[in-house]
Amino acid sequence: QVQLMESGGGLVQAGGSLRLSCRASGLIFSINAAGWYRQAPGKQRDMVATITRGGITNYADSVKGRFTISRDNAKNTVYLQMNSLKPEDTAVYYCNADIKRLSTRLYEDTYWGQGTQVTVSS
Repeated sequence: QVQLMESGGGLVQAGGSLRLSCRASGLIFSINAAGWYRQAPGKQRDMVATITRGGITNYADSVKGRFTISRDNAKNTVYLQMNSLKPEDTAVYYCNADIKRLSTRLYEDTYWGQGTQVTVSS
């Protein structure tokens, strides 16, 4: 089966940086659109950044200029470089990917990781 696993979260001081990774495992034909989302306690899950297979990116206004999403298709991995972190960036960060499994290449399913906690102290 296909699974996503996030890593790289942690505690950082305001102004610091973190790099999140999301690795897809399993029998994968291709990973198409992918992205990062975040959810703070008591709030909805919001899009942070997305990236197409071809590298077209989209960012939430709140992170534009500070965060960079990238991907390494050969490694089935998506990254989120987070710079100039602010306390309001504190949330659980989830990776998301649209994946075509090797066994069924005609359609894609949406997968979510378990989430990784990012805490930014002031």
